[in-house]
Amino acid sequence: MPFYKRDLSKTLKRFAKFPVLALLGPRQSGKTTLVRNVFKKHAFVSMESPEAREFVNRDPNGFLREYGNDVGIIIDEFQHSPQILSYIQMAVDEKKRPGYFILTGSQNFLVNQAITQTLAGRVGILTLLPLSQHELGANKLDSDINKTIFRGGYPRLYAEHYAPDELYPSYIHSYVERDVRQLVNVGNLRNFQNFMQLCAGRVGQLLNVNDLATNCGISRKTAESWLSLLEASYIVFLLRPHFNNFNKRVTKTPKLYFFDTGLACSLLGIKSATDVQTSPFRGHLFECMIISDFYKQFYNMGAQPPLYFWRDKNGRIEVDCLVAQSNKLIPIEIKSGETVVNDFFTSLSTWNSLAKVDPENGYLVYGGQLAQKRSIGNVIGWQAADDLMSKLTKKK
Repeated sequence: MPFYKRDLSKTLKRFAKFPVLALLGPRQSGKTTLVRNVFKKHAFVSMESPEAREFVNRDPNGFLREYGNDVGIIIDEFQHSPQILSYIQMAVDEKKRPGYFILTGSQNFLVNQAITQTLAGRVGILTLLPLSQHELGANKLDSDINKTIFRGGYPRLYAEHYAPDELYPSYIHSYVERDVRQLVNVGNLRNFQNFMQLCAGRVGQLLNVNDLATNCGISRKTAESWLSLLEASYIVFLLRPHFNNFNKRVTKTPKLYFFDTGLACSLLGIKSATDVQTSPFRGHLFECMIISDFYKQFYNMGAQPPLYFWRDKNGRIEVDCLVAQSNKLIPIEIKSGETVVNDFFTSLSTWNSLAKVDPENGYLVYGGQLAQKRSIGNVIGWQAADDLMSKLTKKK
């Protein structure tokens, strides 16, 4: 399988000053391929191997001696044997070797819980999501807007020439069968998959847990548990509202997004890039693609995404994304249309007036290609937004 250039590579090398480096992210996002290419001289072992897990259970210290070498060891999908962390801690405390232990994991909740209990202060934690817009461009993959939304960013799709309707149903099935059963007691797996489809139908919208529960025929408590599970395994994320009200009542409800639009399209039953163009979900999917890419840009820099949205209580005014930088908020409006019209700037203009900020700090990301600098904000095409977060970080 070809190795695609990943923006996280430089950050991985920089974080290798920690004795332990943990790379988290969804299954098949390219974690194993990336660490094996960056840390070529490290020994490698996968904890998905029953033999390796049995060895850890029987003799953890012997396992580390057997599989390690003078340079270091990569322990892939370590969440299957989290007890190894205690022995890694002892090894690190006995002999500090920068970048010696490289861990990968696919279950955010279990991985973070295990790390914080045993390796606090000894580990650098990074997140790898599916291919970003910048990575798709750098590797000369998709450049058409509807194809990009439809195909998403999972590397295997491009490396092994899968059609989305071949890869994603299989991915969803294996995810439900493997990860869901490990993390929670789901009596009816078909109900859980239906819950995922309902979430996809609400992509880019305010989260309404009661609505999800009612339509899925489950309790609110179960819906909250399943939503947390989808977050923990990097399927969905919640964009939180910013509470600065500027003398207006604001919503305190988060918005629901998917980390990968290809996966969302599959759950929505969208069968082709042409169907994306005519889909009633196209605007929400485009917004999802841009917002999730902003998350990828921050994660690839080794930073937590300082991203929010702002909406008044009545929903008349909404700014799709606010980037918190230093002591200011940078507003970004997202529109899927390929031609810029004056209505695109309504929310930006209202925000600038309420916040009393310079309009030059605002951005409009749209579905076209032209870049324009206007008195009411900066206009950039969707592809040119692939390094926007880096530029904003450098400006602070």
